[in-house]
Amino acid sequence: MSFKSIVRELREMKDGIGNISRRGVEGKHWRHRTRSHIAPDVVVSELIEQGQWANLPPELLLDIIRRVEGSEASWPARAVVVFCAAVCKSWRDITKEIVKTPEECGRLTFPISLKQPGPRESPIQCFIKRDRTASVYRLYFGLTPSEDENDKLLLAAKKIRRATSTDFVISLVADDFSRASNTYVGKLRSNFLGTKFTIYDSQPPIDAPVQQNSRLSRRFHAKQVSPRVPACNYNVATISYELNVLRTRGPRRMHCVMHSIPVTSVEEGGSAPTPTSFPQSFDDKSSTPTVSRSKESLKDFSSPSLSSSPVATEHSREPLVLKNKAPRWHEQLQCWCLNFKGRVTVASVKNFQLVAAVDASHNIPAAEQDKVILQFGKIGKDMFTMDYRYPLSAFQAFAICLSSFDTKPACE
Repeated sequence: MSFKSIVRELREMKDGIGNISRRGVEGKHWRHRTRSHIAPDVVVSELIEQGQWANLPPELLLDIIRRVEGSEASWPARAVVVFCAAVCKSWRDITKEIVKTPEECGRLTFPISLKQPGPRESPIQCFIKRDRTASVYRLYFGLTPSEDENDKLLLAAKKIRRATSTDFVISLVADDFSRASNTYVGKLRSNFLGTKFTIYDSQPPIDAPVQQNSRLSRRFHAKQVSPRVPACNYNVATISYELNVLRTRGPRRMHCVMHSIPVTSVEEGGSAPTPTSFPQSFDDKSSTPTVSRSKESLKDFSSPSLSSSPVATEHSREPLVLKNKAPRWHEQLQCWCLNFKGRVTVASVKNFQLVAAVDASHNIPAAEQDKVILQFGKIGKDMFTMDYRYPLSAFQAFAICLSSFDTKPACE
C-alpha cells in the first residue's frame, strides 16, 4: 500500500473511527458543539474496536505516522495527525511520542499544545474575533480570517460581569463555558477598577502532584461534577495597568508577572514549564469530590500544597516579568507608533507589544531583551491579531490579550 493511499484512508477515518470514538467517550453532550479542529483531549480507557489497523508491525506503524506528521504541517490537513491518534491505543501512543511540542516544532496539534510554550524563533500567528452581542471572544489559528469562515478554533472566552469584578471564562469550545465541563481550561478575573487582572489555570502549570482535598470546591450551577474536573484554580499570572492620574497622552502601560514561568527561562539554556497532559481523574479509590455552594476555591502557585513537591520548589524562583514595549512619537502622524511588521493596521489604545523586563544581574543578551514575546493589535472592527512565542503558551497569551478588552478609564 502506498503512502498516499494510507493518508487517504486516514482522512476517510474522520467519519468512521473518529465518530465511533466520540460516541463511545463523549456521548450526546458533544454532538451539537461548535466545530473545533483542535478537539478536547479525551482519555480513552478502553478501546471500542481496534480492527486490523492495530495489528500493524510497530516499525511500519512508526514509519507511517512519522511520514504523516512530516507531510501534514498545516491546518486543516494536519487533522490527519489527530485522526492517527484516534485509531486505537497503539496508534495514539506512537503519535504522541512522535509529535513534538510547539517549542520544538512550531506546530499546534493536540489540545495540550495550547498549554505549552510557543516556539523560540518565529512566533505562532493567530487572530481574535469579538462577538459584542454574546460577549464572546474566539481565538483562531492563522494569519487572517478565511473567506469561507472555516477557521481553526483554538480557544474561546466569555465575558461575565459581576458586581465587583469581571470574569473571562476560557474554554476549548465556543458554546460551553461551564466550569463543570472538561473543556474548561481557565479564566481571567479583574478587580473593580479593571486595573489588575489575575490569570487562573485549571491545572498546575507543571506536572506536580496535587493534594486532594474534599473541602476544595468550585461553584457549579446545577450540573453534576465530573471526577475529571480539577479541584481548584491556580494563580499563574498577574497583569497590572498603571493608573494615568495626570491624564497624560500615551498608550496604556502594563506589567505581567508570570508566577509560573521563572525568569531563567529566557536565559541561554533556560526552560519553561511544559505540561504533557491535562489533569486526569482522581484516584479511583477516592470518593467523588464534595460539591458546595461556597465561594470557589482559588490557589496561588506558591501555595503550600504545590511548594511541598520537589518539582515545584525548583521552579518557585524569581518570576518572569513582561512589560509593554515603549512606542515612539511620530511627528508627521502625531501619534504613538510601534513596528508590528504589518500585523496591525488600525490605531487603537488596545495595541501593545510585550518584552521581558530584566536587569543586568540576569545576564540576558540585549537581543533577547528586545525580542517581542507577545503582540496584540487591531486590524478591523471586532478583529484583532495575536502573535506569541516562547516562553508563553497560547492560553497565557490569550488571557493577557483578553485583559485589553475590559474597560479601563482610569488608565487612559
